[in-house]
Amino acid sequence: MQQIKWGILSTAGIARKQMVPAIKEAGNAMLYAVASGSGKAAATAAEWGAAVHHDSYEALLNDPEVDAVYIPLPNALHKEWVIKAMHHGKHVLVEKPAAVTSDDIREIREAGKETGMTWMEGFMYQFHPQHSYVKEQIAIGTIGTIQKMRASFSFPLDLTSSNIRLNSSLGGGSLYDVGCYCVHACRHIIDQEPEAVVGTGRRQSETGVDISTSAILTFPEIDAVIDCSFNESALNRYEVSGTKGRIEVPYAFRPDQNPDNGEGLVIIKDENGKEIERRSFAGNQFTLQVEHFSQCLLDGTEPVYTPESTHNNMKVIEAVYASQEQG
Repeated sequence: MQQIKWGILSTAGIARKQMVPAIKEAGNAMLYAVASGSGKAAATAAEWGAAVHHDSYEALLNDPEVDAVYIPLPNALHKEWVIKAMHHGKHVLVEKPAAVTSDDIREIREAGKETGMTWMEGFMYQFHPQHSYVKEQIAIGTIGTIQKMRASFSFPLDLTSSNIRLNSSLGGGSLYDVGCYCVHACRHIIDQEPEAVVGTGRRQSETGVDISTSAILTFPEIDAVIDCSFNESALNRYEVSGTKGRIEVPYAFRPDQNPDNGEGLVIIKDENGKEIERRSFAGNQFTLQVEHFSQCLLDGTEPVYTPESTHNNMKVIEAVYASQEQG
């Protein structure tokens, strides 16, 4: 089988913990190179099993052997390096959010069209099979007509730390970090775009970033409620309510946090709240994402998650922030 040679810009924890194992597990991908400007490239390449290391991001982008790059840099740096990578002839998988404004996303889209390179925002969760099953059950009318969707993603963060999630200049904030998943899930499962939003949030006085955000997204015929936080116990779930029942996905974004088996779980209940089905779904969502993106590059096809959808997701995030500010 042909394989895409991957390079990784930075030695970020998510790369080490999630993407490196995913690339190694994917049959159509191989970890080829890693770059770091902090002097860690050689040691990291040895640890991760990369064939090549580069002591600068530019050097990796100039490596003709690299087909695609994964960019897990701080949010505010995404646009710069995605565009640079594509202009160096590299395809790009960039961590979410792909940028911090819709104008930035527009610039990335234009660069993609100009260079002919393929890029995708890394919402890995959507490739997990539990969500396809949810959409199938909605399509066949198992829970009737959808009336409402709720999505939550929170975890406790040390708010006194120097974590980049608390750095406004680097694109910190709970909505950018985890609330973006909730926005995406509602758009993905409902398969529509919201017409209006109302948002509120709590901001940290020292940093100005939102440490919690809640919002109502108004779709043409469905309302969605989202919430995210850095100062609540861990939660990552969504539920879809219909006229005949509801579907609950208790480990929507991090199925590995399921204490029973580390797998996805879909629970279906009838209109009276009685459970009628409970089904587990196995799969490494990071590996599935890498396999999908790599195969698109090998086949010359477009990823299922499009630049237009990425642009629309950021428009909703911007609208939630605008609603917070305007009251």
